[in-house]
Amino acid sequence: MSDTLPTGGAPKIADVRSTILDVPLIRPHKFATTTATAQPILLVEVTTEDGITGYGEGVTPGGPWWGGESVETMKALVDKYLAPVVTGQPLDEIPRLVEGFDKFVARGRFAKAGLEIAMFDAYARSLGVPVNALLGGKVRDSIDCTWALGVAPLDEMIGEIEEILDSGRHRSFKLKMGSGDPRTDTDRIIALCERIGDRAGLRIDVNARWDRLTAVRYLPALAEAGIELFEQPTPTEQIGVLAELARLTNVPIMADESVQSPHDALEIVRREAAGVLAIKTTKLGGLLRSKETVAVARAAGLACHAATSLEGPIGTAASLHLACADPGFTSGSELFGPLLLAHELLTEPLTYDGGHVHLPEGPGLGVDLDPDAVSRFRRAE
Repeated sequence: MSDTLPTGGAPKIADVRSTILDVPLIRPHKFATTTATAQPILLVEVTTEDGITGYGEGVTPGGPWWGGESVETMKALVDKYLAPVVTGQPLDEIPRLVEGFDKFVARGRFAKAGLEIAMFDAYARSLGVPVNALLGGKVRDSIDCTWALGVAPLDEMIGEIEEILDSGRHRSFKLKMGSGDPRTDTDRIIALCERIGDRAGLRIDVNARWDRLTAVRYLPALAEAGIELFEQPTPTEQIGVLAELARLTNVPIMADESVQSPHDALEIVRREAAGVLAIKTTKLGGLLRSKETVAVARAAGLACHAATSLEGPIGTAASLHLACADPGFTSGSELFGPLLLAHELLTEPLTYDGGHVHLPEGPGLGVDLDPDAVSRFRRAE
C-alpha cells in the first residue's frame, strides 16, 4: 500500500529552503555551560505552487549543548532528508506529513519543528486564517511573559530587573543557576531576593546541572528566600530525583529537559515528578506534538508554561499562537526571545507590555519578516 494519500484541492508544497541567520544579542546570555552573544537561527521557508510562503525557525538555546542539535545539523536534516518528504504534498495533510518525518529522521525534533511550523504558516496564509484557527481557535489574546536573566553578578542583575520593572514590560523573572559553585550561586540568588522583595515574581533554572545531594541541600534555602518555582534542577533522565524534590518543598518543580515528548510527560505524571511542564515547540518537534504533550498534562491536572529556546520572532509567534489556542497553558510564558535580539527582524514587532506578550493578528503567524534584516544577518555559505 502506498504511503501517499489521494490529494484534494489544497495547495501543494513546491519548494522548501533553509537559511542560517546569526543575530547579535543585546547582552551576553550565560547558561549553565555556555555563554551566547548571538543567536543562530535556521529560517525555514515553505512555498506553495501558487506562490504563498510560510516560515518556521529551527533554534536551540545557545547551541547543541541543550538538545544535541545546532543550526548546522538542522539545515542538513531539513535540506537533505525532510524537504523531499513534503515537496509536492498537499498542505491540508500536515499531520500525515509530520508522522512521515520519523521514517527518515530519528529524533531531530528542532529541525522538524522548523519545517512543521513553516507548513502551518503557509497553509494558514493560503486559507486567510491565523495559525491558531488551525489549532482549534484562540482562548486568549495574550499571555503573561517572564523575562530571563543569564548568570551575572548581583548588582548587574539587580539593575536589569529594576530597569524592566520600571518600564512595566515584565513582572516576573527567571534567574539562571548551575554554572558555578552551588553555595556561591545560592547566596547570590538569596541576596537578590532580599533586594527585590515582593516587587516581582522570581524563579530559578539550573538547566539540569545539580546532582541530587546539591539540590536537596540548597533548594530549601531558595524556597525560604522566596523563589516561587524551580526549573529542572537535576539531570534529564533522573525522574525519580525530580519526584523526591517535588516532595521536599512547597515550591513547584517545572520539568523542562525531562519533557521532550508526550511520552516523557506521561512519565512525569506517573512519577508525580513535577507540577508544571515547560512546553517548547522546538524541543517537542512542533505544534502537533506540543498539543499532545499539553493534553497529557491537562488530563493529569498539571500546569503548562509556554517556554522558549530563545527563538526569534517567527518561532516566538508560533509558540504564542499555540499558547493562545490551548487552555492548558495556565502557568504563563517565557516568550521573550525577540527582545533579547539586538536587531528587529519583523516589519512590525510583537507587542510586549503590562507583563504580557500579545497575539499578533492576521493570516498565518500574523507577522512579516523584514527582507533587509534577513539579508543583513544571513550567514555566508
